[in-house]
Amino acid sequence: MREKILSTGEVYHIFTKSIANFKIFKKEKDFLRIIDMMAFYQRKNKVSFAIFEKNKSKVLEENNKNNDKIVKIIAYCIMPTHIHLILTQSEEKGISVFMSNLLNSYTRYFNLKHNRKGPLWESRFKRIHIDNNEILLHLTRYIHLNPVTAYLVDNPIDWEYSSYREYLSCISLQDCICQFKDIIEIEPESYKKFVEDRISYQRELAKIKHLIIE
Repeated sequence: MREKILSTGEVYHIFTKSIANFKIFKKEKDFLRIIDMMAFYQRKNKVSFAIFEKNKSKVLEENNKNNDKIVKIIAYCIMPTHIHLILTQSEEKGISVFMSNLLNSYTRYFNLKHNRKGPLWESRFKRIHIDNNEILLHLTRYIHLNPVTAYLVDNPIDWEYSSYREYLSCISLQDCICQFKDIIEIEPESYKKFVEDRISYQRELAKIKHLIIE
């Protein structure tokens, strides 16, 4: 069955995971690498990733002056074995190009680092169209709570590899890669309560997830 074309201007939950739940983000450097790649590949870049790494602040400052994004990142969470992204497509095939560049680039990095060959990701990324702002808000909470549900941390603020901290306090454009303020209204203190009041419930739900037929 042919997949529906991703529509420009629409919001999608994008999910991808490693083969056989293999841990592909092992150290802080790995997590930070994929986040830098997300910041880099969401744009039409005129420099290489190597140059971007050396002059990240300068390149981001220059890029933020231009409206050259192929996707906008609304929220994200990087887990040891998988990635959650909420994206909106800014031009035709933007999400497909972004995901291809992102996943292939990280595969090359990981394989070289670990002296391995072959694919790293299970299959083509999965996507769900989000057409309701209330659902979108709840989805951001769900992905920001992923590390808590997995007992990696006790509070989402302690997980450095998601957009949760951006939602609570984004100091400057150079510190943030998400654009959510023009899509959903977030008041930091209210959002913090909205997310953290759900910690216990989401952990309990995770225990019976395998019993739920969807």
